[in-house]
Amino acid sequence: MTLAAAIDRPTAAAPVRSQASRIASIEVITELDAAERVWRAFEAGVPFATPYQRFDFLNPWQCRVGQTENAQPFIVIAYDGERRPLMLLPLTLRRQFGVSIAAFMGGKHSTFNMPLWDAGFAREATASDITMLIAGFRERCEADLLVLTQQPLRWQEQANPFALLPRQPSVNACPVLPMAPGAQLLSNSFRRRLRGKERKLQALPGYRYFVASDDGEISGLLDWFFRVKPLRMAEQKLPNVFAEAGVEEFIRDACMTRLPGGNRAIDIHALACDEEVIALFAGVADGHRYSMMFNTYTLSEHARFSPGLILMRNIIDHYAGRGYRALDLGIGSDDYKRLFCKDDEAIFDSFVPLSARGAVAAAAMSTVARAKHRIKQSTTLFRLARRLRGALHQAEAKEV
Repeated sequence: MTLAAAIDRPTAAAPVRSQASRIASIEVITELDAAERVWRAFEAGVPFATPYQRFDFLNPWQCRVGQTENAQPFIVIAYDGERRPLMLLPLTLRRQFGVSIAAFMGGKHSTFNMPLWDAGFAREATASDITMLIAGFRERCEADLLVLTQQPLRWQEQANPFALLPRQPSVNACPVLPMAPGAQLLSNSFRRRLRGKERKLQALPGYRYFVASDDGEISGLLDWFFRVKPLRMAEQKLPNVFAEAGVEEFIRDACMTRLPGGNRAIDIHALACDEEVIALFAGVADGHRYSMMFNTYTLSEHARFSPGLILMRNIIDHYAGRGYRALDLGIGSDDYKRLFCKDDEAIFDSFVPLSARGAVAAAAMSTVARAKHRIKQSTTLFRLARRLRGALHQAEAKEV
């Protein structure tokens, strides 16, 4: 279903706006199938976008997770005066706290959020373009509030046009490893330590590092992951997010979905031997950057040889050899991430009210997000928060 939403030139009934914007009209589409043709045309044209906004990533998320959460597709396409698409913004619409909220499709499973931009338009986009886009939302869309979280300030060394919106730092940072050609990505001493540990694993029959390629291999690795990961999360006193409705099915679908270049919507890297899977990392790749989504490692005695770190070294070397320019290990401050990623990605949130009710909700959500950010920046407060989370998890487990 398409909701026509023209923001053509000003009329007597419409406010006067800047004529500098290239955006002449917007269209809102509420079914993924109806948006697929334009979406895939954007992707085929090498847009300015992250791999988390691929159709083949978000389509299974919406079908498996979004629907169970009552999140309705809300896809916004901006056009120029000749009806050429300039931007595709994949959102969902849901009702929370008494207001209608439009937020990025993908939920917590998307590390970075951006529209798919026409690359030329994104390079030249101005505040007038963004003002025109938001004006179109206010006039034609039913949402009270835009919640645009975890947006990169820059992507592939180019500014994100949505950074022109009012913004604040996201709750969490994302550790990142820049991969300049020829740079020493890991120190010699660190590599020697990992080689020493890996010698123990290399003695195992069939020991190998590989990127899963066929369906049977992928299915077997995921079967192992969904057995082991809940046990690892229980050890850390963390809730099992993979048990939430539709999540396992989404991950399986995305890992099985082939992209035009032959990779999968989610790629799986693994260490294994004939006896067992030793470690697994999975993430998305786009020819420029690898971004990790989830991982775990064996429960056997082989865990004492740091297989996760060894696998991460292999992944870094794999993508460096293919000319990638960056690698990240997902949002969060886990200690192992700092062994590889010394820099932080600058990411931001924008809470944009579209109605009076939305303005109240935006102020409240912005305040909560700022408070969470301050907690994460304070070692003492963060430790207290982790202890409280662990205690609450234990209490819930006892009740079950």
